[in-house]
Amino acid sequence: MTTGIEHSGGIRWELFGLLILAWAIVYFCIFKGVKSTGKVVYFTATFPYFILFALLINNVQLPGAKDGVGQCCCSDLQLYRHLFWFYDIYGQLQQVQQQHPQVWVNAAAQIFNSIGISFGSMISMASYNKFNNNILRDTFIVSLANSATSIVAGFVIFSAIGYMAHIHNLPVDDIATDGPGLVFVVYPEVFSTMPVSQLWAPLFFIMLLCLGLDSQFAMVEVAVTFIMDGFGKKVLQVFKRKEIIVLMVCSVGFLLGIPHITRLMDHYTAVVSLMFLAFFEVLAITLIFGVKRLSVMVENMLGKKPNLFFRVCWQFLSPMLVLGILISSIVQYTPARYGKSYTYPLWAEVVGWFISLVSIIWIPLGAVHELWTTEGSLLQRLKKSLTPTVDLESVSEKPSSESIALFTAA
Repeated sequence: MTTGIEHSGGIRWELFGLLILAWAIVYFCIFKGVKSTGKVVYFTATFPYFILFALLINNVQLPGAKDGVGQCCCSDLQLYRHLFWFYDIYGQLQQVQQQHPQVWVNAAAQIFNSIGISFGSMISMASYNKFNNNILRDTFIVSLANSATSIVAGFVIFSAIGYMAHIHNLPVDDIATDGPGLVFVVYPEVFSTMPVSQLWAPLFFIMLLCLGLDSQFAMVEVAVTFIMDGFGKKVLQVFKRKEIIVLMVCSVGFLLGIPHITRLMDHYTAVVSLMFLAFFEVLAITLIFGVKRLSVMVENMLGKKPNLFFRVCWQFLSPMLVLGILISSIVQYTPARYGKSYTYPLWAEVVGWFISLVSIIWIPLGAVHELWTTEGSLLQRLKKSLTPTVDLESVSEKPSSESIALFTAA
Protein backbone atom coordinates (compact mmCIF):
# COMPACT_ATOMS: atom_id res chain seq x y z
CA MET A 1 0.00 0.00 0.00
CA THR A 2 1.36 3.42 -0.98
CA THR A 3 1.28 6.58 1.14
CA GLY A 4 -1.47 8.23 -0.91
CA ILE A 5 -3.28 8.56 -4.22
CA GLU A 6 -0.42 10.70 -5.54
CA HIS A 7 1.79 7.59 -5.47
CA SER A 8 -0.04 4.82 -7.26
CA GLY A 9 2.93 2.48 -7.19
CA GLY A 10 3.73 -0.17 -9.77
CA ILE A 11 1.35 -2.61 -11.39
CA ARG A 12 0.53 -5.67 -9.31
CA TRP A 13 0.78 -8.20 -12.11
CA GLU A 14 -0.95 -10.92 -10.12
CA LEU A 15 -3.99 -8.64 -9.74
CA PHE A 16 -3.77 -7.73 -13.43
CA GLY A 17 -3.85 -11.43 -14.29
CA LEU A 18 -6.80 -12.04 -11.98
CA LEU A 19 -8.68 -9.19 -13.66
CA ILE A 20 -8.14 -10.88 -17.04
CA LEU A 21 -9.28 -14.20 -15.57
CA ALA A 22 -12.42 -12.66 -14.07
CA TRP A 23 -13.48 -11.07 -17.35
CA ALA A 24 -12.67 -14.27 -19.25
CA ILE A 25 -14.98 -16.19 -16.91
CA VAL A 26 -17.70 -13.58 -17.41
CA TYR A 27 -17.40 -13.80 -21.20
CA PHE A 28 -17.50 -17.59 -21.46
CA CYS A 29 -20.49 -17.72 -19.11
CA ILE A 30 -22.68 -15.24 -21.00
CA PHE A 31 -21.51 -15.16 -24.64
CA LYS A 32 -24.29 -17.53 -25.73
CA GLY A 33 -27.02 -15.35 -24.27
CA VAL A 34 -29.39 -15.40 -21.33
CA LYS A 35 -30.05 -19.15 -21.51
CA SER A 36 -26.40 -20.03 -20.97
CA THR A 37 -26.14 -17.38 -18.24
CA GLY A 38 -29.15 -18.89 -16.48
CA LYS A 39 -27.47 -22.29 -16.31
CA VAL A 40 -24.37 -20.79 -14.69
CA VAL A 41 -26.45 -18.71 -12.27
CA TYR A 42 -28.09 -21.88 -10.94
CA PHE A 43 -24.73 -22.56 -9.30
CA THR A 44 -23.35 -19.07 -8.66
CA ALA A 45 -26.60 -17.87 -7.05
CA THR A 46 -27.27 -20.91 -4.84
CA PHE A 47 -23.78 -22.02 -3.79
CA PRO A 48 -23.07 -18.84 -1.75
CA TYR A 49 -26.12 -19.56 0.42
CA PHE A 50 -24.73 -22.94 1.48
CA ILE A 51 -21.42 -21.30 2.42
CA LEU A 52 -23.15 -18.37 4.11
CA PHE A 53 -25.24 -20.58 6.39
CA ALA A 54 -22.27 -22.88 7.09
CA LEU A 55 -20.20 -19.85 8.14
CA LEU A 56 -23.09 -18.54 10.24
CA ILE A 57 -23.43 -21.82 12.15
CA ASN A 58 -19.67 -21.93 12.69
CA ASN A 59 -19.21 -18.26 13.61
CA VAL A 60 -22.00 -17.88 16.15
CA GLN A 61 -20.39 -20.63 18.24
CA LEU A 62 -17.10 -18.72 18.52
CA PRO A 63 -16.27 -16.82 21.72
CA GLY A 64 -17.16 -13.13 21.47
CA ALA A 65 -19.53 -13.69 18.53
CA LYS A 66 -22.49 -12.38 20.55
CA ASP A 67 -20.77 -9.02 21.06
CA GLY A 68 -20.15 -8.68 17.33
CA VAL A 69 -23.74 -9.56 16.43
CA GLY A 70 -24.97 -7.09 19.05
CA GLN A 71 -22.83 -4.40 17.43
CA CYS A 72 -24.33 -5.32 14.06
CA CYS A 73 -27.88 -4.84 15.35
CA CYS A 74 -27.58 -1.77 17.57
CA SER A 75 -24.68 -0.35 19.51
CA ASP A 76 -24.45 -1.00 23.25
CA LEU A 77 -27.39 -3.42 23.28
CA GLN A 78 -27.38 -7.08 24.30
CA LEU A 79 -28.65 -9.56 21.73
CA TYR A 80 -31.53 -10.87 23.87
CA ARG A 81 -32.90 -7.35 24.25
CA HIS A 82 -33.09 -7.02 20.45
CA LEU A 83 -35.23 -10.09 20.27
CA PHE A 84 -37.69 -9.33 23.07
CA TRP A 85 -37.95 -5.57 23.59
CA PHE A 86 -39.04 -3.61 20.53
CA TYR A 87 -39.06 -0.23 22.25
CA ASP A 88 -35.35 -0.65 23.02
CA ILE A 89 -34.61 -1.27 19.36
CA TYR A 90 -36.61 1.78 18.30
CA GLY A 91 -34.86 3.98 20.84
CA GLN A 92 -31.46 2.74 19.76
CA LEU A 93 -32.31 3.28 16.10
CA GLN A 94 -33.27 6.87 16.87
CA GLN A 95 -29.97 7.31 18.70
CA VAL A 96 -28.04 5.89 15.74
CA GLN A 97 -29.95 8.20 13.38
CA GLN A 98 -28.99 11.25 15.44
CA GLN A 99 -25.35 10.26 15.89
CA HIS A 100 -24.71 8.75 12.45
CA PRO A 101 -27.27 10.08 9.92
CA GLN A 102 -25.11 8.93 7.00
CA VAL A 103 -25.80 5.33 8.05
CA TRP A 104 -29.36 5.53 6.72
CA VAL A 105 -28.26 6.93 3.37
CA ASN A 106 -25.63 4.22 3.01
CA ALA A 107 -28.17 1.56 3.99
CA ALA A 108 -30.57 2.78 1.29
CA ALA A 109 -27.76 2.84 -1.27
CA GLN A 110 -26.81 -0.71 -0.28
CA ILE A 111 -30.37 -1.90 -0.94
CA PHE A 112 -30.34 -0.21 -4.35
CA ASN A 113 -26.97 -1.79 -5.16
CA SER A 114 -27.82 -5.29 -3.99
CA ILE A 115 -31.19 -5.45 -5.77
CA GLY A 116 -29.88 -3.70 -8.87
CA ILE A 117 -32.25 -0.72 -8.84
CA SER A 118 -31.18 2.04 -11.28
CA PHE A 119 -28.50 -0.18 -12.81
CA GLY A 120 -30.83 -1.44 -15.52
CA SER A 121 -30.17 -5.09 -14.69
CA MET A 122 -33.71 -5.77 -13.46
CA ILE A 123 -35.25 -4.15 -16.53
CA SER A 124 -32.85 -5.93 -18.85
CA MET A 125 -33.43 -9.38 -17.35
CA ALA A 126 -37.20 -8.84 -17.04
CA SER A 127 -37.41 -8.07 -20.75
CA TYR A 128 -36.89 -11.80 -21.41
CA ASN A 129 -39.93 -12.80 -19.33
CA LYS A 130 -43.29 -13.73 -20.78
CA PHE A 131 -45.83 -10.92 -20.77
CA ASN A 132 -48.05 -12.65 -18.21
CA ASN A 133 -45.21 -13.36 -15.80
CA ASN A 134 -46.27 -12.81 -12.17
CA ILE A 135 -44.19 -9.72 -11.40
CA LEU A 136 -45.83 -9.25 -7.99
CA ARG A 137 -44.58 -12.65 -6.86
CA ASP A 138 -41.12 -12.09 -8.32
CA THR A 139 -40.63 -8.67 -6.75
CA PHE A 140 -41.79 -9.94 -3.37
CA ILE A 141 -39.40 -12.91 -3.47
CA VAL A 142 -36.45 -10.80 -4.66
CA SER A 143 -37.01 -8.10 -2.02
CA LEU A 144 -37.50 -10.59 0.81
CA ALA A 145 -34.53 -12.75 -0.21
CA ASN A 146 -32.29 -9.70 -0.59
CA SER A 147 -33.14 -8.33 2.86
CA ALA A 148 -32.82 -11.73 4.52
CA THR A 149 -29.46 -12.33 2.85
CA SER A 150 -28.17 -8.94 3.99
CA ILE A 151 -29.17 -9.68 7.59
CA VAL A 152 -27.58 -13.14 7.56
CA ALA A 153 -24.41 -11.77 5.93
CA GLY A 154 -24.24 -9.07 8.61
CA PHE A 155 -24.43 -11.72 11.32
CA VAL A 156 -21.69 -13.74 9.61
CA ILE A 157 -19.35 -10.76 9.32
CA PHE A 158 -19.92 -9.24 12.73
CA SER A 159 -19.83 -12.54 14.60
CA ALA A 160 -16.33 -13.03 13.17
CA ILE A 161 -15.38 -9.47 14.11
CA GLY A 162 -16.64 -10.08 17.64
CA TYR A 163 -14.48 -13.19 17.75
CA MET A 164 -11.42 -11.18 16.69
CA ALA A 165 -12.19 -8.52 19.29
CA HIS A 166 -12.39 -11.26 21.93
CA ILE A 167 -9.02 -12.72 20.91
CA HIS A 168 -7.22 -9.36 20.92
CA ASN A 169 -9.15 -8.08 23.95
CA LEU A 170 -10.26 -4.96 22.05
CA PRO A 171 -13.63 -3.23 21.51
CA VAL A 172 -15.52 -4.35 18.43
CA ASP A 173 -15.32 -0.80 17.01
CA ASP A 174 -11.52 -1.05 16.91
CA ILE A 175 -11.67 -4.21 14.80
CA ALA A 176 -14.54 -3.29 12.48
CA THR A 177 -13.64 -1.47 9.28
CA ASP A 178 -15.36 -0.70 6.00
CA GLY A 179 -14.52 -1.28 2.37
CA PRO A 180 -12.24 -3.95 0.94
CA GLY A 181 -10.12 -3.97 4.08
CA LEU A 182 -12.87 -5.88 5.89
CA VAL A 183 -12.88 -8.72 3.37
CA PHE A 184 -9.22 -8.88 2.40
CA VAL A 185 -7.51 -7.89 5.65
CA VAL A 186 -9.72 -8.51 8.68
CA TYR A 187 -11.47 -11.67 7.54
CA PRO A 188 -8.32 -13.56 6.42
CA GLU A 189 -6.90 -12.88 9.88
CA VAL A 190 -10.11 -14.29 11.37
CA PHE A 191 -9.77 -17.46 9.32
CA SER A 192 -6.15 -17.92 10.36
CA THR A 193 -7.26 -18.33 13.99
CA MET A 194 -10.35 -20.45 13.31
CA PRO A 195 -10.44 -24.23 13.57
CA VAL A 196 -10.08 -25.88 10.14
CA SER A 197 -8.99 -22.59 8.55
CA GLN A 198 -7.85 -24.45 5.41
CA LEU A 199 -11.52 -25.22 4.72
CA TRP A 200 -13.25 -21.96 5.58
CA ALA A 201 -10.91 -19.53 3.80
CA PRO A 202 -11.20 -21.09 0.29
CA LEU A 203 -14.96 -21.54 0.63
CA PHE A 204 -15.39 -17.91 1.69
CA PHE A 205 -13.46 -16.51 -1.27
CA ILE A 206 -15.19 -18.88 -3.71
CA MET A 207 -18.45 -17.47 -2.34
CA LEU A 208 -17.21 -13.92 -3.00
CA LEU A 209 -16.21 -14.91 -6.54
CA CYS A 210 -19.70 -16.28 -7.22
CA LEU A 211 -21.35 -13.14 -5.87
CA GLY A 212 -19.09 -10.91 -7.95
CA LEU A 213 -19.74 -12.95 -11.09
CA ASP A 214 -23.51 -12.74 -10.59
CA SER A 215 -23.32 -8.95 -10.37
CA GLN A 216 -21.04 -8.75 -13.39
CA PHE A 217 -23.27 -11.01 -15.48
CA ALA A 218 -26.16 -8.60 -14.95
CA MET A 219 -24.06 -5.49 -15.68
CA VAL A 220 -22.69 -6.87 -18.94
CA GLU A 221 -26.14 -8.07 -19.98
CA VAL A 222 -27.45 -4.51 -19.52
CA ALA A 223 -24.80 -3.14 -21.88
CA VAL A 224 -25.34 -5.90 -24.45
CA THR A 225 -29.13 -5.51 -24.33
CA PHE A 226 -28.81 -1.74 -24.80
CA ILE A 227 -26.55 -2.20 -27.83
CA MET A 228 -28.72 -4.89 -29.41
CA ASP A 229 -32.03 -3.08 -28.82
CA GLY A 230 -30.78 0.35 -29.87
CA PHE A 231 -28.28 -0.40 -32.64
CA GLY A 232 -28.73 -4.13 -33.30
CA LYS A 233 -28.86 -4.14 -37.10
CA LYS A 234 -26.04 -1.64 -37.56
CA VAL A 235 -23.79 -3.34 -35.02
CA LEU A 236 -24.40 -6.81 -36.45
CA GLN A 237 -23.44 -5.53 -39.90
CA VAL A 238 -20.02 -4.69 -38.48
CA PHE A 239 -19.40 -7.50 -35.97
CA LYS A 240 -21.60 -10.15 -37.68
CA ARG A 241 -22.27 -12.16 -34.47
CA LYS A 242 -23.59 -11.34 -31.01
CA GLU A 243 -20.72 -13.29 -29.39
CA ILE A 244 -18.25 -10.74 -30.78
CA ILE A 245 -20.34 -7.88 -29.39
CA VAL A 246 -20.25 -9.52 -25.94
CA LEU A 247 -16.47 -9.90 -26.33
CA MET A 248 -16.11 -6.20 -27.13
CA VAL A 249 -18.22 -5.22 -24.09
CA CYS A 250 -16.13 -7.47 -21.83
CA SER A 251 -12.91 -6.06 -23.31
CA VAL A 252 -14.05 -2.49 -22.62
CA GLY A 253 -15.02 -3.53 -19.09
CA PHE A 254 -11.57 -5.03 -18.59
CA LEU A 255 -9.84 -1.83 -19.76
CA LEU A 256 -12.04 0.30 -17.52
CA GLY A 257 -11.22 -1.97 -14.60
CA ILE A 258 -7.46 -1.43 -14.83
CA PRO A 259 -7.38 2.10 -13.28
CA HIS A 260 -9.75 1.15 -10.43
CA ILE A 261 -6.97 1.19 -7.87
CA THR A 262 -8.68 3.70 -5.57
CA ARG A 263 -12.05 3.94 -3.79
CA LEU A 264 -13.14 7.05 -5.67
CA MET A 265 -15.44 5.12 -8.01
CA ASP A 266 -17.18 3.38 -5.13
CA HIS A 267 -17.55 6.56 -3.06
CA TYR A 268 -18.84 8.89 -5.77
CA THR A 269 -21.08 6.54 -7.77
CA ALA A 270 -22.61 4.31 -5.10
CA VAL A 271 -24.91 6.94 -3.58
CA VAL A 272 -25.41 10.34 -5.27
CA SER A 273 -25.40 9.31 -8.93
CA LEU A 274 -27.37 6.15 -8.14
CA MET A 275 -30.11 8.08 -6.34
CA PHE A 276 -30.13 10.72 -9.08
CA LEU A 277 -30.76 8.05 -11.72
CA ALA A 278 -33.38 6.35 -9.53
CA PHE A 279 -35.28 9.60 -9.00
CA PHE A 280 -35.55 10.38 -12.70
CA GLU A 281 -36.41 6.77 -13.46
CA VAL A 282 -39.31 6.98 -10.99
CA LEU A 283 -40.40 10.33 -12.48
CA ALA A 284 -40.34 8.86 -15.98
CA ILE A 285 -42.68 6.06 -14.91
CA THR A 286 -45.04 7.95 -12.60
CA LEU A 287 -45.14 11.41 -14.19
CA ILE A 288 -44.53 10.88 -17.91
CA PHE A 289 -45.74 7.32 -18.53
CA GLY A 290 -48.34 7.74 -15.81
CA VAL A 291 -49.66 5.61 -12.98
CA LYS A 292 -52.95 5.05 -14.83
CA ARG A 293 -51.19 3.58 -17.86
CA LEU A 294 -48.96 1.50 -15.60
CA SER A 295 -52.03 0.19 -13.74
CA VAL A 296 -53.74 -0.78 -17.01
CA MET A 297 -50.61 -2.59 -18.16
CA VAL A 298 -50.23 -4.45 -14.86
CA GLU A 299 -53.91 -5.39 -14.99
CA ASN A 300 -53.39 -6.89 -18.45
CA MET A 301 -50.37 -8.81 -17.18
CA LEU A 302 -51.79 -10.16 -13.92
CA GLY A 303 -55.52 -10.13 -14.63
CA LYS A 304 -56.32 -7.77 -11.76
CA LYS A 305 -55.89 -4.08 -11.12
CA PRO A 306 -53.16 -2.92 -8.68
CA ASN A 307 -54.68 -1.96 -5.34
CA LEU A 308 -54.62 1.51 -3.80
CA PHE A 309 -51.43 0.81 -1.82
CA PHE A 310 -49.32 0.26 -4.94
CA ARG A 311 -50.80 3.23 -6.76
CA VAL A 312 -50.07 5.54 -3.82
CA CYS A 313 -46.52 4.17 -3.59
CA TRP A 314 -45.91 4.72 -7.30
CA GLN A 315 -47.45 8.19 -7.37
CA PHE A 316 -46.22 9.71 -4.12
CA LEU A 317 -44.21 7.55 -1.74
CA SER A 318 -41.48 6.28 -4.08
CA PRO A 319 -40.60 9.68 -5.62
CA MET A 320 -40.61 11.36 -2.20
CA LEU A 321 -38.43 8.70 -0.57
CA VAL A 322 -35.88 8.62 -3.38
CA LEU A 323 -35.76 12.43 -3.50
CA GLY A 324 -35.30 12.52 0.28
CA ILE A 325 -32.41 10.07 0.10
CA LEU A 326 -30.85 12.04 -2.77
CA ILE A 327 -31.05 15.33 -0.85
CA SER A 328 -29.71 13.67 2.32
CA SER A 329 -26.78 12.18 0.45
CA ILE A 330 -25.83 15.63 -0.88
CA VAL A 331 -26.38 17.48 2.42
CA GLN A 332 -24.50 14.85 4.44
CA TYR A 333 -21.67 14.57 1.91
CA THR A 334 -18.31 13.64 3.38
CA PRO A 335 -15.02 13.55 1.44
CA ALA A 336 -13.75 10.17 0.33
CA ARG A 337 -11.31 8.48 2.67
CA TYR A 338 -9.39 5.25 2.99
CA GLY A 339 -9.53 3.57 6.37
CA LYS A 340 -9.87 5.83 9.39
CA SER A 341 -6.92 8.14 8.78
CA TYR A 342 -6.32 8.91 5.09
CA THR A 343 -8.53 11.54 3.38
CA TYR A 344 -8.22 12.09 -0.36
CA PRO A 345 -6.89 15.51 -1.50
CA LEU A 346 -9.08 18.15 -3.15
CA TRP A 347 -8.05 17.30 -6.71
CA ALA A 348 -9.05 13.67 -6.11
CA GLU A 349 -12.48 14.84 -4.92
CA VAL A 350 -12.87 16.82 -8.16
CA VAL A 351 -12.01 13.68 -10.12
CA GLY A 352 -14.53 11.75 -8.03
CA TRP A 353 -17.33 14.19 -8.78
CA PHE A 354 -16.40 14.06 -12.46
CA ILE A 355 -16.74 10.27 -12.32
CA SER A 356 -20.15 10.72 -10.71
CA LEU A 357 -21.26 13.16 -13.41
CA VAL A 358 -20.27 10.74 -16.19
CA SER A 359 -23.35 8.62 -15.44
CA ILE A 360 -25.64 11.53 -14.51
CA ILE A 361 -24.94 13.76 -17.52
CA TRP A 362 -26.68 11.44 -19.99
CA ILE A 363 -30.12 12.33 -18.64
CA PRO A 364 -29.94 16.08 -19.45
CA LEU A 365 -28.03 15.32 -22.66
CA GLY A 366 -30.77 12.90 -23.71
CA ALA A 367 -33.43 15.51 -22.94
CA VAL A 368 -31.60 18.16 -24.99
CA HIS A 369 -31.15 15.71 -27.89
CA GLU A 370 -34.86 14.85 -27.85
CA LEU A 371 -35.84 18.52 -27.89
CA TRP A 372 -33.34 19.26 -30.67
CA THR A 373 -34.49 16.46 -32.99
CA THR A 374 -38.24 16.94 -32.43
CA GLU A 375 -40.05 19.19 -34.90
CA GLY A 376 -42.25 22.18 -33.99
CA SER A 377 -42.04 25.11 -31.62
CA LEU A 378 -40.29 24.82 -28.29
CA LEU A 379 -43.58 24.23 -26.47
CA GLN A 380 -44.64 21.61 -29.03
CA ARG A 381 -41.27 19.90 -28.78
CA LEU A 382 -41.52 19.81 -25.00
CA LYS A 383 -45.04 18.38 -25.14
CA LYS A 384 -44.06 15.70 -27.68
CA SER A 385 -40.95 14.80 -25.67
CA LEU A 386 -43.05 14.22 -22.56
CA THR A 387 -45.68 12.12 -24.36
CA PRO A 388 -45.22 8.32 -24.16
CA THR A 389 -44.92 6.66 -27.56
CA VAL A 390 -45.69 3.09 -26.44
CA ASP A 391 -49.15 1.64 -27.11
CA LEU A 392 -50.82 -1.22 -25.28
CA GLU A 393 -51.23 -3.39 -28.40
CA SER A 394 -47.47 -3.53 -28.97
CA VAL A 395 -46.65 -4.84 -25.50
CA SER A 396 -49.78 -6.74 -24.46
CA GLU A 397 -51.26 -10.04 -25.58
CA LYS A 398 -54.77 -9.41 -26.96
CA PRO A 399 -55.75 -6.43 -24.79
CA SER A 400 -59.46 -5.70 -24.42
CA SER A 401 -60.98 -2.66 -26.10
CA GLU A 402 -61.76 -1.25 -22.65
CA SER A 403 -58.10 -1.57 -21.61
CA ILE A 404 -56.95 0.12 -24.81
CA ALA A 405 -59.38 3.00 -24.21
CA LEU A 406 -58.21 3.44 -20.61
CA PHE A 407 -54.55 3.26 -21.66
CA THR A 408 -55.03 5.84 -24.42
CA ALA A 409 -57.07 8.17 -22.21
CA ALA A 410 -54.41 8.14 -19.49
